[in-house]
Amino acid sequence: MTKPTDSGSISATRRTVLLGTALAGAATLTGATATAAPVTRPALPATPKMPNPAILRAQQQKAAPADLSGHERVKLDLVKPPFAPKHEQVASGDPKIVEITMNVEEKLMVIDDDSGASIWAMTYHGTVPGPLIIVHQDDYVELTLRSSPRNQLEHNIDFHASTGALGGGGLTHIYPGEETVLRWKATKAGLFTYHCAPGGAMIPYHVCHGMNGAVMVLPRDGLKDAAGNPLRYDDIAYIGEQDYYLPKNADGTYKTYANAGDDYAESLEAMRTLTPTHSVFNGAVGALTGAKALKSEVGKTVLMIHNQANRDTRPHLIGGHGDYVWESGSFTDAPQTGLETWFIRGGSAGAAMYTFKQPGVYAYVNHNLIEAALLGATAHFVVDGEWNNALMEQVVAPRTSAT
Repeated sequence: MTKPTDSGSISATRRTVLLGTALAGAATLTGATATAAPVTRPALPATPKMPNPAILRAQQQKAAPADLSGHERVKLDLVKPPFAPKHEQVASGDPKIVEITMNVEEKLMVIDDDSGASIWAMTYHGTVPGPLIIVHQDDYVELTLRSSPRNQLEHNIDFHASTGALGGGGLTHIYPGEETVLRWKATKAGLFTYHCAPGGAMIPYHVCHGMNGAVMVLPRDGLKDAAGNPLRYDDIAYIGEQDYYLPKNADGTYKTYANAGDDYAESLEAMRTLTPTHSVFNGAVGALTGAKALKSEVGKTVLMIHNQANRDTRPHLIGGHGDYVWESGSFTDAPQTGLETWFIRGGSAGAAMYTFKQPGVYAYVNHNLIEAALLGATAHFVVDGEWNNALMEQVVAPRTSAT
């Protein structure tokens, strides 16, 4: 592994060139250049001042180094959503240092085949949402974050599960071709969002271009119900709900762009409406339906993890229920039981556990049905098994009414 470059010693590298370009672009958008013509688009809000990473690093250097010599190191191999990495539901042994490598990739993605709508997605490890990370309480996450040299923009990562330095966001700013290593302790058990947060308007811009995901920090003795009885699952379905705000042409078609970042000004205008053009599961319309539907069987218990980094949402399993629901994501609180629909706050992740009892197709939706039916927030579970007429039976098939 090469040592990340000390940004304080850089003079005329791509990092400073990109930073200068970003500042110049922001100045142009706000009409701050002396020669710029008046702009008709709304002025952007002032960029909030973020803590200086150099100050954070200086504070860290004054502190005594953590002695982690007695901790075992293990690697967590990330997998593509909606799947979960291999893990233990109950931790074995003492807390560990869990090593993860995550690559930042800017990629052009088609998000709706019917309309051809596309976006230059900002991704962790090439997927929307980013991969699910699973550790146990008191483990350490040691992340190597790398940005492809082909990228155009600055990126970082803010872990809602971590403590200090803006969730690690203040210590992970990297430019194309750079890498950084961040280690943090998972002190709280639960489900948490992570997302990119470079600063100012770039925060919603990156999040609404797909740059977010979830961390599950399991209690060391596993999940439990309100009475303390263990709860186990057979599978995980990891669902990331993504709101997109795509700029449109005058004729209503979606605009296309040659490079990542080219849509910045027009995307901000679209985002200021607070009205998404798409609200989808796992990056695109139909990503979890048809041939890509989730699979299960009667009798199997599935933990449905739902992440929404930006907007409130209301997951609902049509034909099933939330047997156990951690609506706020906190595993230190007893789960709610028997819910029909549950609420996931914007900027958080939650989960529901359900044991399938009938075969067939179950629709998992955002129960704002406009978003489910018109904007794309729908997934399907295809469940195999034998039908139970004691639970449901069509007593009379549709026929002409006698009255």
